[in-house]
Amino acid sequence: MRSLSLNRPIGFSWMTSLKLRLARSNFLRSGIVVVVRYLSAVVMDDMGLAVSRSPLERLEFDNVALKKLPLDTSEDPGPRRVTGACFSRVKPQPVVKPRFVAVSNDALALLGLNAMEVLNDPLGPEYLSGSKVMPGSEPAAHCYCGHQFGSFAGQLGDGAACYLGELKAPADQCPELLRENPSGRWEIQVKGAGLTPYSRQADGRKVLRSSIREFLCSEAVFALGVPTTRAGSLVTSDSKVVRDVYYSGNPRKERCSVVLRIAPTFIRFGSFEIFKATDENTGRQGPSYGHDAIRGQMMDYVIENFYPEIQQNHTNRVERNVAFFREVMLRTARLVAQWQCVGFCHGVLNTDNMSILGLTIDYGPYGFMDRFDPDYICNASDNSGRYSYQAQPAICRWNLARLAEALDPELPPGQAEAVLDEYLPLYNTFYLGNMRKKLGLLRREEPEDEMLITELLQTMHNTGADFTNTFRCLSQIPCPTEGDREAGEGVIKMAKDLLLEQCASLEELKAANKPSMDPRELAMLLQLAQSNPSLFQMISDRRTVAMQLEKLGRLKELLEADEVEVKAKHREDWATWITSYRERLAREVEGHSDVQALQEERVKVMDGTNPRYVLRNYIAQNAIEAAENGDFREVQRVLKVLEKPFSTQPGLEQPSWLGRWGAAEGQRDEGGEEEEEEQQGAEAAASSRMSVPYDSKPPVWANEICVT
Repeated sequence: MRSLSLNRPIGFSWMTSLKLRLARSNFLRSGIVVVVRYLSAVVMDDMGLAVSRSPLERLEFDNVALKKLPLDTSEDPGPRRVTGACFSRVKPQPVVKPRFVAVSNDALALLGLNAMEVLNDPLGPEYLSGSKVMPGSEPAAHCYCGHQFGSFAGQLGDGAACYLGELKAPADQCPELLRENPSGRWEIQVKGAGLTPYSRQADGRKVLRSSIREFLCSEAVFALGVPTTRAGSLVTSDSKVVRDVYYSGNPRKERCSVVLRIAPTFIRFGSFEIFKATDENTGRQGPSYGHDAIRGQMMDYVIENFYPEIQQNHTNRVERNVAFFREVMLRTARLVAQWQCVGFCHGVLNTDNMSILGLTIDYGPYGFMDRFDPDYICNASDNSGRYSYQAQPAICRWNLARLAEALDPELPPGQAEAVLDEYLPLYNTFYLGNMRKKLGLLRREEPEDEMLITELLQTMHNTGADFTNTFRCLSQIPCPTEGDREAGEGVIKMAKDLLLEQCASLEELKAANKPSMDPRELAMLLQLAQSNPSLFQMISDRRTVAMQLEKLGRLKELLEADEVEVKAKHREDWATWITSYRERLAREVEGHSDVQALQEERVKVMDGTNPRYVLRNYIAQNAIEAAENGDFREVQRVLKVLEKPFSTQPGLEQPSWLGRWGAAEGQRDEGGEEEEEEQQGAEAAASSRMSVPYDSKPPVWANEICVT
């Protein structure tokens, strides 16, 4: 008889024993499989980590600015004065449920990223809103000062922007881009990611409407061929802040939104003003006054990285610095000439908004001019018109002079002044060159061209003609053919009819010429100018009063006229200018046997210089209201149109959403509950509007848009 085993339960049969042995064998085999799979996964993860990682985690950071320039290592979140440093470490503040509104494929390509990959990346909105920090990123905020509206403001800095780091340009980046950015790195920053030491009384956040404007205009200006910083993505969220949009005492909650900005560097004129001594007018001082060695360090960094040819060509330090300042001056003159030729008005040309690389930077209350007006002011906060359209060239020179002061003694004042004397002639050269292309004057340069351009602008002003559309129309006026007088008369009539369509009505001209100053205030100022000139100078200036008087006189004429008289005068004005233009075109084709080929070339150049589409305020406002209602498609549609501003784009001629509030399934923003008043307000705004093509003159309601 078999004895009982003491190591098995009573009643344990041989069958049970067999089952147990088999189970143990299976468990061991499955355990081995699990271990093998785990080890394989680890090996594969090490060998091919990029397969499963976010594309944003593969970016190669090389944060040279933080290595080369003094860094304030304190991470205290509150606003404070930062001394002896160009950057401060910061911690971006996460937002709730970040999600993409739109991305720019062309801008992201600068970083070696693919737009669809980024859009499909679950971590994309977190990384590109600053809610999650990418591997290799070192968040920081840049310290700078600035002259704001002519007065030194002291320490300013990145109050809402956050430097994430510098990315090495992809190995296959086109040579042209590397010529524009010889550092071989792209600085990226997120705007709206929360508090920094430079936030002052603000919260470091940006909202959806301002972020849409910045995102779209950055890419629109680039597509127009104007040097600019770029915008790679726009993220919104369920986090909200309170804003009083028009400073009217009616605040409302708005969504926190973040723009990814891209540039070789965001260093600006104001970056060098941190060393400024006490200002005699404001009593303010730069936070790093007395730290003169840092000024030289900053100049070395900027010149070595972004102006390497100047560094290589000058062994003498002073000569190098003069050459550097001359190049900054040249780029600035070329930039503002390009602005003027597309009707762009920056709105806040403070020294802290002037790039050291000659780029358009910081898109706030900008505007593309609709009806031509040399005194156009796009910023409703600019009561004096300091940053009006026609003031931009002179203001940029004034800002260059402040930069020269900030570079002293690295840049001797006498030599800086000599460079500044070159600014206006250079600006005029760039401006006339651009304008000749806009008019199709490609073969000859004549002294009378400047007068022809001046008379065109004066005619546009008198008739209230649309800036963008008038220039676009000019390519339809052909070069004259010899001896065909009858055809010439027909061309002039056709051209007049074409240009008259772009002119303002009598009522629009009356509204445009209404003085912004109360007549009683104007009368008081006129009396004060006579009786107490010193007091007058303290509260106003002669230019402002002269502008108001000019408008008043023009309005008086319009009030005494009727629509028929005004249209007849417009037709006469345009006939005079078109005749002069045709005479100039006749000289353009003198000595050329193939006038047709010349005409075709001329049309090609003109239509590639005069845009069909610009980011008018009403276009941006449509996109903003759609997005605030949860429909991001209009932002994406406008971006697509503005990426090809010179081309006709079938199927994209006008907004697709007006009158259809409530996005299609799968297209509507699903994040968070929309407030009832938001939707009602957006619907009410849209219900009174007709769908207006993107290349049209602005609708009447566009005059009510106020940008501050």
